[in-house]
Parts: sequence; structure tokens; C-alpha cells
Amino acid sequence: MPRYRGRFAPTPSGPLHFGSLVAALASFLDARHVGGEWLLRIEDIDPPRCPPGAADTILKQLEAFGLHWDGPIHWQHERDGAYQAALDAIIAQDLAYLCSCSRRQWRAHAIYPGWCRDGIREPHKPTAWRLRSDRGLRPVIWEDRLFGHQHFDPALLGDVVLKRKDGLWAYQLAVVVDDADQGISDVVRGFDLLDNTPWQRQLQHALGLPEPRYLHLPLILGPDGQKLSKQNHAPPLPESEHAARPLLHAALVALDQAPPDALATTPVDEQLEWALSHWSVTRIHPRALRHDAPHRD
Repeated sequence: MPRYRGRFAPTPSGPLHFGSLVAALASFLDARHVGGEWLLRIEDIDPPRCPPGAADTILKQLEAFGLHWDGPIHWQHERDGAYQAALDAIIAQDLAYLCSCSRRQWRAHAIYPGWCRDGIREPHKPTAWRLRSDRGLRPVIWEDRLFGHQHFDPALLGDVVLKRKDGLWAYQLAVVVDDADQGISDVVRGFDLLDNTPWQRQLQHALGLPEPRYLHLPLILGPDGQKLSKQNHAPPLPESEHAARPLLHAALVALDQAPPDALATTPVDEQLEWALSHWSVTRIHPRALRHDAPHRD
């Protein structure tokens, strides 16, 4: 089995929140518990979504919680050449095509119906590159480390976008190329990203890339029962170590690691030391968890 190499890959569209912390902490503990590496990737391929200073805030938040990464930070905005090479390889296999269709045109369908597979319907309009799900792809099967057996039919996935009409790279292609180039062996992330995994495994197959193991974590819900997210205005994590302490303890509770109550006020390094010696994926319950985040200091 290859050496464990995990990663945390936030989008700098705003500060991290408690749900982000749970994902970062789980991936950190899962890697370091077995002596593996934990890498940091900033997924900034969509500049309009990334306000100035957001990435710096994320770095300060991770430092406040004692989540120190290995090696240099991996920035997606520097990776255009790698993504283009991957797209060229897919095109060379006749597994991609240009598409002019808008979401409005096919909104009555559950998935994009492949109207441009045999030629662009409206050549005068901007086009995106899509992956063909009807040619040379296989059923997607894997064992999630928490949610168990997963099976998806390529015909039900649709033709995922690889490069957008505005010239920006799509998340699915970028993350697959980056995971391979960084040598990621294990992906630990939230359950809301599980539905992305079939497309990513199809792209790994098409490009001849290794397939990491996957561990999807239960969702963290806000007081209103909705997933904690930047879009739902989840409170930002603090940037000071003292304010981070009770939230780090709460994240360990959310991950069902049963930390002692007395740990809640101890420095984050002491909490992480305890967590690393007690980390167990088998303790995590796959139900969503409602969380009322404490106020910032």
C-alpha cells in the first residue's frame, strides 16, 4: 500500500466555518495518525468567487487550530498547463466534445441529454468542453470508508463539463489532475461531495490515473437544519488559538471521537495530541449532525 498522503482543499470564496473545520480536522487526523502527510491545496480556479484576502484568512484560521500542513501550498491558479494537457489527452481518445447548450435549454431533463455529442447545435454561441458518458466509460464502483458500497451507472451521470464557456477550468477535471500530481492516496471530505466522486473516478480511468481511497464525512447542519456553508452565512472560524480551543473540541465531538470535557479549554496542540492517539474512523456515525457554533471571542 502506498504511503498515506491526504489533503485539505478549500475554495477561498470566504473564511472557513465549522463544517470546514470538521473536514480539515478529520483529514488531518486520518493522515497524521498513521504517520502520513497532510497537504494543503487552495482551489482558486474561479477568480470571480475568490475575494482578495480570503486565502490568507484561511491560512490564519488553520494555523489557529494547529492544523499545520506539509510542504508548499498547491495553488490551482498556477496549474493551467497541467489541466490543458489532461483535456488534450481526453480529446485524443474522442471522449470529449464542444457544447453550446445552456442549462436553461435542458432544465426539463435530470441530466444533460448530450445534444451536442455529434456536433455543436449552435456554433455561433460560446462552447464548453464536456466528457462523453456514452463512450468507453465503465460503471463506477467503490467502497467508501464510511458509507460503504457505492455504484453508479455512467448513463445516469450525464456529460460533465471539463472546461467552462468562460474559459475557466471545471472543478471535476482540476481536482482529479491535482490529486494525481500531488500523489494523494486518501481523500477525506464532506458527504455533500460524494456525488462528485463518480465523475472524478471516470476521469481518473480515462486519464490512467491512480484512484484514491475515499472517506466522506456526515454533514454538519446549522440551527435551521440546513448544511453549514458560506452561502448560508455560517459563522467564520476564529483566527486566534484561544478562541479556537472550544471549537476544536466541538469538532472532535462532531466526529464522535469522545474527547474528555476537560480538553475543551486546553491549548489546541494538547487537544490534537490526544486526538491523534485516539483517532478512529469506526467511531464516526454516518448521520448528519446539527451544530450551534459558539460565538467568536
